[in-house]
Amino acid sequence: MIFMLGLMALLLINAKKLSDYAKENLGFSVVLINDKKEMDIIRLQKELDLADYVLETRFVSKEEAARDLKENLGEDFVGFLGYNPLLATIDVKLKAEYANQDSIAVIERHLKKNPLVKEIYYQKSLVNLVNENVQKITIILFVFSVLFFFISFALINNTIRLSFYSKRFLINTMQLVGATDAFIRRPFLIKSAYFGALGALIAILMMIGVIYFLQSTLEGLVIVQDKWLILGIMFISGVFISLISTWLSVNRFLKLQTGELYY
Repeated sequence: MIFMLGLMALLLINAKKLSDYAKENLGFSVVLINDKKEMDIIRLQKELDLADYVLETRFVSKEEAARDLKENLGEDFVGFLGYNPLLATIDVKLKAEYANQDSIAVIERHLKKNPLVKEIYYQKSLVNLVNENVQKITIILFVFSVLFFFISFALINNTIRLSFYSKRFLINTMQLVGATDAFIRRPFLIKSAYFGALGALIAILMMIGVIYFLQSTLEGLVIVQDKWLILGIMFISGVFISLISTWLSVNRFLKLQTGELYY
């Protein structure tokens, strides 16, 4: 259960990083007016590189665009037409916080004022779809994590309660000889903390294997500081859930009368 909680924590902590990764693959193309000076185009690209909303840019010349289209079509359309109808573009990738419809619309209005720019091209439906899906996935993950935590807590609590059922007569005997509630609880809590920590350590070893696997296959999406945070959450959760469940179970049997122990 602690291992599964760790997996959910891994997903939640890295949810923003994963959503940023998806958004940063969105962008737009700045279509340039034909026959403009190279220095003017370079200046425009430099301005874009320095803009707060830009992650990176790439200049695509008319010739490069023609080669790419020729490879996709499998035909030499330039030879057929007798000229290259394509225009040079600057492909812009946006920072995650600007990869939404409203921000792109503001950027589009600003760039269209530049005399070098013919138009701004991007897939509006794709931008909206990515943002909507990222939001839905984040909410679903959060709800599922909370639900899974309560289910895990209930299962662990019931398991510990069953294990204490066989010790109910021992607890009652200690009460009869004058032991205080705190004295009775102490050894059970210490033992519970030990087993909770041991179980958490086993789950942590399993999680380390999963994290290193993800780091090798999804490089950059799972970062080192996140790893230690997740392992810390797993260890604390293992000890905390075990202690709380033990506390509740012992208290339940401490409140029982001698005659109630047989039911």
